[in-house]
Amino acid sequence: KSEIPSILSKYGYNYQQILFEDSKWNLLERPAPELCADRVDYTLRDMFQYGQIGIEEIQLFLENIIILNGKIYLKNIETAEWFVHTYYKEVIDFFMNPLNIYAYDFLAKAIKLALNKNIITMDTLLGTDAIVMNQLRSNQDEEIQAIVKHVHRNVIVKEDKNNYDLHRRNKLRIVDPSVLFGDELIRASKLSESIKEMGKVAKKKAEEGMFVKIISN
Repeated sequence: KSEIPSILSKYGYNYQQILFEDSKWNLLERPAPELCADRVDYTLRDMFQYGQIGIEEIQLFLENIIILNGKIYLKNIETAEWFVHTYYKEVIDFFMNPLNIYAYDFLAKAIKLALNKNIITMDTLLGTDAIVMNQLRSNQDEEIQAIVKHVHRNVIVKEDKNNYDLHRRNKLRIVDPSVLFGDELIRASKLSESIKEMGKVAKKKAEEGMFVKIISN
């Protein structure tokens, strides 16, 4: 329902043929732990926006990607170590940050309640974050307001396994790309002890989940 289909049509493209023929886009999604376009995209984009990596690092990484038989591989173990380290900085340091876990929990409760009470619809969630938050904050439902009022910039939380208020297990996100080593494609964790250890830490963290103590909300 945007202007994109008409723009594509102007240049001879049919959006339905692009969107609905997944077989064309074999780089887009691949089962973990291999790389895929989606995994690479959100890692580089997010970490650049967070100021964790620079454009030169991104360009160097992209120069060390190779495509073989419709799959993404890396040219050397150094590139693999850089990407895996960057990926886990997002997955552990951001996705599993106690403050983000807190926000996910309260927002999920508010959105679920608002959907059940028909205050918002699934179409609302196709809008921007600002639109969704405005509808959550502007309605008069006391239950929703009691939840939403706890989502603000001055919240203070910490990780505490022994005395916690929230516990959340995130999706298990493991990455272990294959590297071209001589004439072979070898899993990076077999070539790098640091990648192997990073994978173990991420797996343990995801399985245990995050225990969050609310200090002030």
